Amino acid sequence: MHQIPELHTLRELRQSGHIHRTVKAEIRENLLARLRAGETRFPGIVGFDDTVLPHLERALLAGHDLVLLGERGQGKTRLIRTVTGLLDEWTPVVAGCEINDHPYAPACVRCRRLAESTGDELPIAWKHRDERYGEKLATPDTSVGDLIGDVDPIKIAEGRTLGDPETVHYGLVPRSNRGVFSVNELPDLAERIQVSLLNVLEERDIQVRGYNLRLPLDILLIASANPEDYTNRGRIITPLKDRFGAEVRTHYPRDLDTELRLIRQEAELGWSELGADLPDHLVEVISRFTRLVRESTAVDSRSGVSARFSIAAAETAAASAVRRAALTGEERAVTRVCDLPSSVHTLRGKVEFEVSEEGREIEILSHLLRRAVAETFRHTLGGMDLSVLLDKFDEGVQVESGEMIPAAELLHRIGPVTGLSKIMSNLGMGAGEESPGHAAAALEFALEGLYLMRRLSKDDVEGNSVYRT
Repeated sequence: MHQIPELHTLRELRQSGHIHRTVKAEIRENLLARLRAGETRFPGIVGFDDTVLPHLERALLAGHDLVLLGERGQGKTRLIRTVTGLLDEWTPVVAGCEINDHPYAPACVRCRRLAESTGDELPIAWKHRDERYGEKLATPDTSVGDLIGDVDPIKIAEGRTLGDPETVHYGLVPRSNRGVFSVNELPDLAERIQVSLLNVLEERDIQVRGYNLRLPLDILLIASANPEDYTNRGRIITPLKDRFGAEVRTHYPRDLDTELRLIRQEAELGWSELGADLPDHLVEVISRFTRLVRESTAVDSRSGVSARFSIAAAETAAASAVRRAALTGEERAVTRVCDLPSSVHTLRGKVEFEVSEEGREIEILSHLLRRAVAETFRHTLGGMDLSVLLDKFDEGVQVESGEMIPAAELLHRIGPVTGLSKIMSNLGMGAGEESPGHAAAALEFALEGLYLMRRLSKDDVEGNSVYRT
């Protein structure tokens, strides 16, 4: 539980020595403190340390509203949400205020009247920084009322006059006053609605219909968008672009290690009592697969391939292992290379292919997955002498493997393999991973790699793979 400050009136707040700072001043000072201390500023953000984050930090230090520009699935929304961690943990507000007025400077009509009538006994409440974040996904049906506000017919029905400012129902932007507000996919917002944000960004106030109402807003506005030339859905109007102080470009993971870290961090695999162990070499396969899809000429590069692609691939492969364990009675679910193809059908909808490739989506993804397995095999086991494993096939022996063949059965079919521990070690399997499931995962990957290197043959029989010479 968060420890809420024990201050309940304006008098107590003044006596405590509290200093009123704007949102951007809070963020600037807290960011500088973390920079000086060498602390993490944006927890959970992977791969942006030397590229995106320096630009973001400069924008925040300058007190700029900003646009994060990048293709889908590059972590823009995640990054925006971490900015709230730079706010003070607690901030005082006038109790009951809809727009979080600071007790030292009440802005709305209701709070000014209350301050006049109560003086130093003005009641205050405390908001945690997690409550000081507002977000709106821009959609074509978003209205000015949603963002800024409108007349509240219920308050009119209660007998208040139409000219009373207290009959205004505030929208999402003023309700995020003294906090951070995010507009996701800003180009999708109708141009006539984007106009309503002009005053927010420049004059720092809002206007609601015909009311003589001016509410000075204390807010950091961050928007996300796809590059204009990559989308036909809309654009950011020029006056609005001009009012944002900074534009920060995001990107997909630049290297394989970053892709690996991202999958390990984001994939949810701990949802089964059977476990859902995903060995390191298969995470590498999925990472290479994702990168190959992004680079493929058959894929529409303007659309991009989201980070959710690799995360979903990891979770689907692990789910395949859990399903096998449940059906065959295995005590522990360990993902094997035979579980990877199951993700291809799942992932097809996450990729936009070129029009000329229509109907070949599964074929293309399957080919790229095989390439990823081959590249990982060369990286992990390419320098090893696997002749001991190949010798088992000299006398016409065949080994059948597949999604529904349990680990113990596969190990029995292969038989003892000298140097198995070395194979497992090269695949990143250390202490505590000597289970039959891990051994089967290592040997099956070696067999698949030998097949892709054309040192073994493979036949597909009723959904299973039969390895032979």
